[in-house]
Amino acid sequence: MEVYADYAATTPVKPEVIEKMMDLYAKHYGNPSSIHHVGRDARQYLDESRRTIAKLLSANPNEIIFTSGATESNNTAIKGLAYANQHKGKHLITSKIEHHSVLHVFEQLEKEGFEVTYLDVDKEGLVDLEQLKSVMRDDTILVSIMFVNNEVGTVQPMYDIEEIVKSRGALLHVDAVQAIEHLPIEFDDFDIDTMSMTAHKFGGPKGVGVLLVKPNTPIQYSQLGGEQETKRRAGTENVPQIAGMAEALKLAAENRDANNVHLMNLKEQFLVNLQERSIPFEVNGSMTDTTGHISNLYFPFIDVETMLTLLDLANIAVSSGSACTAGSTLPSHVLAAMYGEDDNRTKQSIRFSFNELTTEREIKYIVAEIHKIYHKFKEE
Repeated sequence: MEVYADYAATTPVKPEVIEKMMDLYAKHYGNPSSIHHVGRDARQYLDESRRTIAKLLSANPNEIIFTSGATESNNTAIKGLAYANQHKGKHLITSKIEHHSVLHVFEQLEKEGFEVTYLDVDKEGLVDLEQLKSVMRDDTILVSIMFVNNEVGTVQPMYDIEEIVKSRGALLHVDAVQAIEHLPIEFDDFDIDTMSMTAHKFGGPKGVGVLLVKPNTPIQYSQLGGEQETKRRAGTENVPQIAGMAEALKLAAENRDANNVHLMNLKEQFLVNLQERSIPFEVNGSMTDTTGHISNLYFPFIDVETMLTLLDLANIAVSSGSACTAGSTLPSHVLAAMYGEDDNRTKQSIRFSFNELTTEREIKYIVAEIHKIYHKFKEE
């Protein structure tokens, strides 16, 4: 039996999405910037996709900028907001558990003369709101906090965060990559200035994403060369993949409630089955402020590299954290922030992530294989 349980890293492209993209690749191949009828045909699909995505996210079409994915969206937003507002101050704030496409940008900005405060989190992965209040300054120009953590699934109290940030007149960027399929996010309901997402986390293709930017947000765009995306992001738009992203987002929205119920049931079954087999484990993160698709577990009887190898040999695909750190043997920076750098959890934890394709039979198989591994190492 083969089991894929790394959906937080990427999801398979849905059949409806593939069908949509193949039709455009074959029949609607024009450059949407061309003024002839072939270009106008492609432009029609581009505009339709923009409207669809905007409607599903409760945004305006002119707030949508198509990118190559979340990494580009995060880079564009954070650098663009920092550079455009540095005349007001050079103090920036983020958390210690952000994705590396956020953290590495802030580290680069520090080298360029900006000052960055990295917020602590508690043992559930929640940002310290009192610390956020205390570190906000008159020269704070930008705060960047992810909506749902990609390693432990903790959901941040975004309404509380935005209230604190906006009360001090700073800008707010949100990495919503892991939230889009699981939370009904309405962009116009939040006082968020910029928000990033990527298609391959919810059944769309890799290599395409969105950066949402509220009107009149002071931001500097760096990708030059053409008039595309109303002069905000030069480069010919990838119309088939953009249309595929729109289709995937529509399917995610239509099935969100049913999928969330399914995922919460699977999560409960997973944890209960582990307990029934007397396998020692602890949950990393929150049991309440969380999504159903991620379960990050600490297994005290084995190191992460050995566990990953043995599960892979059993045809179970999981990970220890972000796909962007694949191949790294460094302890998880997220778990280090939550529990301390010397805590065994940072080196003995596995992330299991599911989606609507995951079955109860697969959950039982994963638990059975973990049970075998536990008894093998228990005897040793």
